[in-house]
Amino acid sequence: VSVERGVDPAGLALVAFGGAGPLHACELAEALGIPAVVVPAAAGVLSAVGLLTSPRRRELVRSRVDPADHAGLDGEVADLAARARQVLEAAGVGPVRVATTLDCRYHGQSHELTVGSLAEFPAEHRRRNGYVRPSDRIEVVAVRAVATAAASATVEQVLAGWEGRWRGIVTGPEVVVREDCTIWVPPGWRGTPGPLGSLVLRREPG
Repeated sequence: VSVERGVDPAGLALVAFGGAGPLHACELAEALGIPAVVVPAAAGVLSAVGLLTSPRRRELVRSRVDPADHAGLDGEVADLAARARQVLEAAGVGPVRVATTLDCRYHGQSHELTVGSLAEFPAEHRRRNGYVRPSDRIEVVAVRAVATAAASATVEQVLAGWEGRWRGIVTGPEVVVREDCTIWVPPGWRGTPGPLGSLVLRREPG
């Protein structure tokens, strides 16, 4: 995927997560010419850390019976936005922001584009597909509302008491067994403490 997007992996660092990911990370980095591997603190439970530190989010979607009929569309959008806000506020979270979008298409198309408003659809269609159909009616297939609020904790707060925070230097070859993951440091690689308790592995020169 990175290469298809024109991104050279050799200019990146590889993040190794999961219980077994750090076992294979250095070999994969060598195969792709990646100069550094980052093993986060709590690598084996990184998804759980992400859940705790991600913004709260609720998305509601309402399909439309007659996509070609735009009557009452603004009211539908406002109603769905209010419902999304209510769902998140009921969870007792702090200030809630709501964004609304529409799934639109030209009549006869089998796929939709998600846009902020009906007026934005032609320009987005041109950007994505290279053309517009001004004489064709636009259908609104669905209305979406996304309510978001700040996360309940920061990464720093979650990892503050984590026993797996890296503190020492490791030189390969060595197998490092931690309570949440296992790390293989091959010969010629060296690990040093990084931000937020991570271990940063780099191939030693020479």
